[in-house]
Amino acid sequence: MLLELDAWGFSGHETFPFRYSWLKKGVDAVSHDPEVFNREDALVKLGVGKNMVRSIRHWCLTAGLLREERASGSRRLAVSWLGHYLFGEDGRDPYLEDPATLWLLHWQISTNYRRATTWYWVFSFWHQSEFRKEWLVQRLMEVVKMQGWQRISPSSISRDVDCFVRTYVPAHASKVLGLEDTLDCPLVELGLIQELPGRRTYKLVRGDKPTLPDPIFAYAVVDYWQRVAPRSSSLSFEELAHGAGSPGRAFLLDENSLVERLERFDHITFGRFVYRESAGIKQILRIGDILNLFDLLRLYYECTED
Repeated sequence: MLLELDAWGFSGHETFPFRYSWLKKGVDAVSHDPEVFNREDALVKLGVGKNMVRSIRHWCLTAGLLREERASGSRRLAVSWLGHYLFGEDGRDPYLEDPATLWLLHWQISTNYRRATTWYWVFSFWHQSEFRKEWLVQRLMEVVKMQGWQRISPSSISRDVDCFVRTYVPAHASKVLGLEDTLDCPLVELGLIQELPGRRTYKLVRGDKPTLPDPIFAYAVVDYWQRVAPRSSSLSFEELAHGAGSPGRAFLLDENSLVERLERFDHITFGRFVYRESAGIKQILRIGDILNLFDLLRLYYECTED
């Protein structure tokens, strides 16, 4: 159930999944002009169409690369620490060449229920291995009614589901999709969703994720921990594997793969987190203060440099 959600977001992307250059475009533009997205010449500055300008803004906010600020009665944007670190002047991966960055972006987007409700809901609450678009639309409309959210039509949900699928599945040119619209989202590379023969049914690909680095997984665990139990010194395996917005859910890890990663956790976190199994109870224990998310990213990006 989705009763804990206090907000929703089924639009803003203008039906476009983000593309390789978009996130850096957005970060660079806001670095130079915090109100760039409010200006009439934003199309010229960003070099894309009007709808794509809005889409770039949406995805940069959804991935946590930009944040909204209110100043003098107007809304301005600012680059977040994550935006600076990945896409800034000395960004670690401005052109999305490292799969680790794609996993990190997937985590940021798929756990942002306010701006990417469909993404969050599918990875957190869809329990079957396969789905069709119409199944998701029907179920999400049931959620909308249950939540009492107003002014959300089936057509809006359908467009959102289409965009969700195209975030992870390669697009095919057709009478509906022109060549420009078939440019794949970078997250397609993660292989999280496969299109089955017939092009109407899709499969969530569960199991180990070899290209997901342990420090990025650790980032997700700590981020999740801070959101659901910031004062707790332990977190159950069940929560990490099956909780809404959990690393096990977002990364589609099966239980064996999750255990293998957690068994390496003390090494990754320099003994700050320890995995324990006792009397049939599996949990992670925190020893001392919780790790800083920025430090976990540095552990990966700055320790893997040539």
